[in-house]
Amino acid sequence: MKTTAAVLAAGLALTLAGAAQAQEFQPKAAGTTMLNVRVTSVDPEAGDPITTLAGAATGLRAEVNADVMPTIGLSYFFTDNVAVEVIAGTTKHTVTAKGPATDLKVKETWVLPPVVSLQYHFAPTAKVSPYVGAGVNYMIFYNGSDKNNFDLDIDNGFGFALQAGVDVAVSGPWSANLDVKKVFFETDATDNRNGVKSTVKLDPWVVSAGFGYKF
Repeated sequence: MKTTAAVLAAGLALTLAGAAQAQEFQPKAAGTTMLNVRVTSVDPEAGDPITTLAGAATGLRAEVNADVMPTIGLSYFFTDNVAVEVIAGTTKHTVTAKGPATDLKVKETWVLPPVVSLQYHFAPTAKVSPYVGAGVNYMIFYNGSDKNNFDLDIDNGFGFALQAGVDVAVSGPWSANLDVKKVFFETDATDNRNGVKSTVKLDPWVVSAGFGYKF
């Protein structure tokens, strides 16, 4: 993960430590709905080779930058330990073609990557309540703007995600939250105008920090 994700994760550390001292709080329980509002860093890996449409090497690779945006997550607890979460948010990314003597902006695009995950919460009645999860996501690329005479088409599609996080009680229904997801997603990007393509493993790290409220 790049510096943005590391700083975001570290930025909540003091809050989590202080919140752990809270004396009165609402525990997680069956039937609870939790709303989390977070600041999220989406940091793709990418770096895959760009080839001609016939598959010949060009010496270039596709790079995608990170972005930080607000997101929301909504969880429902079927039991004290088991919940399902839906997260939604959108980030803006720049696709760049890079090589030994090339650093060329190809496209700017917004991405909507909703994730639905099934979670297991290890200590639902404790002040510090870690959890893990796994689920699916669907990447939607929209409002794209091509650059430098490129005409890049990026395929939408499904991926899957692994998740780990922790909720720390603050007071009453409020909690602090730190959440990390690894999303596994591969897409085809094709530019018929210039005769190039790339199969890009975006595989972003999604690192979030924020606050939750239980209903």
